[in-house]
Amino acid sequence: MSKPTGKLMQLADAIALIPDGASIMVGGFGSPGTPFSLLAELGRQGRRNLTIIKNDANQDGYGVSRLIESGAVSRLLTTHLGLSGPARRAHLAGTLEVEFFSQGLFAEQIRSAGVGLPGVVNDIELPEELGASRETISVGGRTLYFEPALHADFALLCAERADQYGNLSYRGAARNFSPLMAMAARRVLVETRTVCDAPLAPDCVHTPGIHVHGLIQIDGELDEYRPILR
Repeated sequence: MSKPTGKLMQLADAIALIPDGASIMVGGFGSPGTPFSLLAELGRQGRRNLTIIKNDANQDGYGVSRLIESGAVSRLLTTHLGLSGPARRAHLAGTLEVEFFSQGLFAEQIRSAGVGLPGVVNDIELPEELGASRETISVGGRTLYFEPALHADFALLCAERADQYGNLSYRGAARNFSPLMAMAARRVLVETRTVCDAPLAPDCVHTPGIHVHGLIQIDGELDEYRPILR
């Protein structure tokens, strides 16, 4: 068996790779699976003009919501603004550009990027004020809509467990978007509390290590940015 490839990184060093203006996919379904430590360090290092691609904007004071409140995010691609008051206020004030997606298409457009497709074709109609700019094609006399693949410069993910080869296992709802984002981003950084010495069993691997560029092991104490989950 080959030796581990040295994917373990320090938190600050991992986030230092991300420049101002980067596009960043963020895993998580609400709080579960959100990489709160990576997002907190992103805010601490003062990045600006970020594009965030995440299912939701987290809740007030945490994760993506905290980044928006600090003015770090200029554009948000999401399925809903959820419990984030700062996101709603910034959007209404015109300081945050928000692009909304249906949740299924959001996942499929990310998956398309990961498998090398230009996008996905569907027959879902939208009100004119929401879908005026959509590209259409005609197939067998039917008008269909083309939704482009979603790519990103970086993906920030949170895994339940990892091994030193970068193989990842997620817990519950944390798995929803993270495996897709790991394929769709150019560079993938993952926080986890547990890095196993032995390789994960194949049936437990949800994201193969070939997609992962950096592993950050987080200490056991909950930090100030992380909501307590029951």
